[in-house]
Amino acid sequence: MHRSPPRTLALGVASALAVALAAPASAATQVNAGVYLDSRKPVKDRVEALLKQMSLDEKLGQMTQPERQAVTGDDITRYRIGSLLSGGGSTPTPNTPEAWADMTDGFQKQALATPLKIPLIYGVDAVHGHNNVVGATIFPHNIGLGATRDPRLVEKIGRATAEEVTGTGPDWSFAPCLCVARNDRWGRTYESFGEVPELPSMMTSIVTGFQGRKLGGPASVLATAKHYVGDGGTTGGVDQGNTQVSEAELRAVHLPPFRAAVQRGVGSVMISYSSWNGVKMHGQQYLITDVLKKELGFSGFVVSDYNGIDQIDGQAGFTPAEVTTAINAGIDMVMVPWDWKKFIDTLRGEVQNGHVSMARIDDANRRILTKKFELGLFERPLADRSYLKTVGSAQHRALARQAVAESQVLLKNDKNVLPLRRDDNKIFVAGKSADDIGTQTGGWTITWQGQTGNVTPGTTILQGIEQNAGKRTTVTYSKDGTGIDHSYKAAVAVVGELPYAEFMGDRPDGMSLDPTDLATIEKLRASGVPVIVVLVSGRPLDISAELPKWNALMEAWLPGTEGRGVADVLFGLHRPTGKLPDTWMNSVDQQPINRGDGQKPLFPFGYGLTYHRK
Repeated sequence: MHRSPPRTLALGVASALAVALAAPASAATQVNAGVYLDSRKPVKDRVEALLKQMSLDEKLGQMTQPERQAVTGDDITRYRIGSLLSGGGSTPTPNTPEAWADMTDGFQKQALATPLKIPLIYGVDAVHGHNNVVGATIFPHNIGLGATRDPRLVEKIGRATAEEVTGTGPDWSFAPCLCVARNDRWGRTYESFGEVPELPSMMTSIVTGFQGRKLGGPASVLATAKHYVGDGGTTGGVDQGNTQVSEAELRAVHLPPFRAAVQRGVGSVMISYSSWNGVKMHGQQYLITDVLKKELGFSGFVVSDYNGIDQIDGQAGFTPAEVTTAINAGIDMVMVPWDWKKFIDTLRGEVQNGHVSMARIDDANRRILTKKFELGLFERPLADRSYLKTVGSAQHRALARQAVAESQVLLKNDKNVLPLRRDDNKIFVAGKSADDIGTQTGGWTITWQGQTGNVTPGTTILQGIEQNAGKRTTVTYSKDGTGIDHSYKAAVAVVGELPYAEFMGDRPDGMSLDPTDLATIEKLRASGVPVIVVLVSGRPLDISAELPKWNALMEAWLPGTEGRGVADVLFGLHRPTGKLPDTWMNSVDQQPINRGDGQKPLFPFGYGLTYHRK
């Protein structure tokens, strides 16, 4: 998912809280409400009782998901809106956990002011922690988690994230991304657990972490398997591009993680912007209805990506034909951030003229309402503020630090220059990524694209090195390497990519380190001190020509807020155990390069060194 530049419309919490409850419902409605509002009744019976009371407009509202900035006043009550989202960087002011809870409760009270009192389901991109919220624990991006090969750890991360989300009010996360990234030029490579289907399939354990063993339990947050299907296989690694593969290859490479997620009971599936052999996924009835819903047995609801239905015909703005195509293809809820009123009017017209059947509308509503009932939203619609204390808690940060340490992949270690000695040492640290929380957390952190600087509380890699250094050890830092001399025992260069997200991160022209990074490393090398390069990046980079000049290389991926986990491995407090989730190219010209394709890599899939005990 992505979000366009924000509009200025916003709903104040005070106005939301001021919405009065609707007039008492009719006697007939109250009788049926006795069924659908009775938590002792089976969910199926509650859903059917509620559907019988719903008008077409109420059903259309349930299928509509605006961006929270695009609703004003009593829009939610008036239009019977069933869901809202915060796109990347769409946050309350101030951006605090408490303000989030106040905001979502305000919106929810508008929904509860409707005659049928159907609660909202509020969605956020909590893709590596509750990453829109300042102060939340930010975990490594998925590529780093894939390097851990540790599904139990990943499940714990899902649980911790769900707790932080629950405390702030949302009840739905647009995660996990189950793409199988086959070309590292792609700007979403870091959102993939790895290049082979076994890795993302294994890591669907995070679905259980988000949702719990059963929806509706403590801190249960609806998970989303995305982006269905084949987004990691586009030609040239172009984001939102065309995946030109046979059905057999699509099924063998890209479908298995979704099958695994369905088997785990994932509550929602998001459709990919990409195309399969020239046809946009948002219009693929065969893959959405026949394969996902019928063949795989997916019983949750399908949501479009952000403005995704607009792309079906390749022209800006959605048409009646696109709306009909998407809904009939099997999309149940449409993420239509800004033009949501037009969408409701258009879909109503397509139902009234017979292009979309009431059976399809009822099926979509049945799927959405089932998840709302299973989540317990009718009984507990407001934020569970008892979980606010978990946001950025010491326990969650310790878990993130462990994940960072497990994700480090040691790729070169000449003459055992690593691990660094903690005591009686003199270490020089340099590089633009050494002391920058924004850089090490990457995209999808506080803002959509992410940004450099002190964006949220955490521990930088430099701070982690300083904290782990022992007695009589000196740590000196210079961003560009100025000041180093031969008296130092080791130099650590922390370099790599600047933050980006999805198509902004596509790299069709090259994947090398930038000139600033190379100049910093050369300055360190000129001192004659052994140089350890730590790469902070969302994918393998083209470094084969430089590698012979380096004494050691460690891939840190995008570690999140707990940079001390990197230092734990540098000092040997945690032995390196990470294994490459993606094949490391010898040259960018080899892209795409993947396990078993016959190309000779710099480092093969699964490669990773460790320390020998001394």
